[in-house]
Amino acid sequence: MLDTPRSSLDYPGNRTLLAWTLACFACLIAWDASGQDLAMAQLFGSEAGFPLREQWFFVHVMHEGARRLGWVVVLLLALGVWWPKGILRQLQLSERLQLASSALLALAVISIFKNISNTSCPWDLAEFGGVARHVSHWALGILDGGGGRCFPAGHASAGFAFLGGYFALRRRHPRAAWVWLGASLLAGFILGGAQQVRGAHFMSHTLWTAWLCWTAGWLWDMAFQAWRQHAVFLDSTPATLGASQHRAHS
Repeated sequence: MLDTPRSSLDYPGNRTLLAWTLACFACLIAWDASGQDLAMAQLFGSEAGFPLREQWFFVHVMHEGARRLGWVVVLLLALGVWWPKGILRQLQLSERLQLASSALLALAVISIFKNISNTSCPWDLAEFGGVARHVSHWALGILDGGGGRCFPAGHASAGFAFLGGYFALRRRHPRAAWVWLGASLLAGFILGGAQQVRGAHFMSHTLWTAWLCWTAGWLWDMAFQAWRQHAVFLDSTPATLGASQHRAHS
């Protein structure tokens, strides 16, 4: 009897992933409610501003250099769809496509949120020598008097955007998937931390970037799972099976 395509949540592990994703979402809400963003920012800045805002290493290496490196990795993944090297050779075409496109999707999601955000950066706030006032990024439609477009953390997405690679790798290479996940998280938090030291972002901005990139990668994975299942289902229709059986008996 022919099986019908399953719901994406019925795939092994997806319900567990949903539980973890929702748990992390609850932790993010708790962090926002705690009001610790300002307290953490005050570790690196004062009314005189952020001393490391224009420091050479943080500007040219951790910001500009890391951003360029992130785009180089995206380009290499895109080229790897058609000209795979290394571990990419062991992935199916659809998995390589998922790996590359998930990074682009995550970057697009963060960019969209930033462009519609009214939240300004810490260095724009009056507490740190600016003119804006601190307003929660949940206060939709309320302007803080600054330039806005600072939530979530765009620079941290140069690391977190690759979280979706975990899903593309986990079926064939679970060990590599965990290494990829750890490296993406480490890169994202290092880049996000560097921007917090400069006064460009609050901790919540970095945490939300991680969650949004993870969720975008997971949803993209479910879309690819559904597509693969649908393709298999179509290839196994009664007409196709009947034709195959007819050829076998000829």
